Amino acid sequence: MTDTIDGEGNAFGRRVRELREARRRDDPEFSLRQFAQRAGISPTFLSKIETGDLAPPIPAKIVRIAELLGTNTDELLALAGKVSPEVTDMINERPKTHVAFLRKVRLLPDARLRDVERLLDDMNAPPFPDGNGGA
Repeated sequence: MTDTIDGEGNAFGRRVRELREARRRDDPEFSLRQFAQRAGISPTFLSKIETGDLAPPIPAKIVRIAELLGTNTDELLALAGKVSPEVTDMINERPKTHVAFLRKVRLLPDARLRDVERLLDDMNAPPFPDGNGGA
């Protein structure tokens, strides 16, 4: 097994570099060295991740990187070929139900997925917006 990745797997590194460099234009804390320190990894490791010489770090580090960059954690985890520990925990809580649900919605087009999301939001909303039972 190797820790290097192929060109397709480098989407994570390319995206991190793109986001970091965009932020660096206005904020020197996003230099490779300073950003790596804030993310809790070595500058060499970050450089090799960004260039595709090394595979992405563990999910906890990816979450930290996403937080620092102000970007969607799930996007970076997906680009790294990893799953959020929170998602893993949810599946482990009710594996049959959650996996069955994911299989059913997997092939839905984005517009239908948004419809399902809105429906679920409505189902989870309090029955009365004022919190007083509508009185």
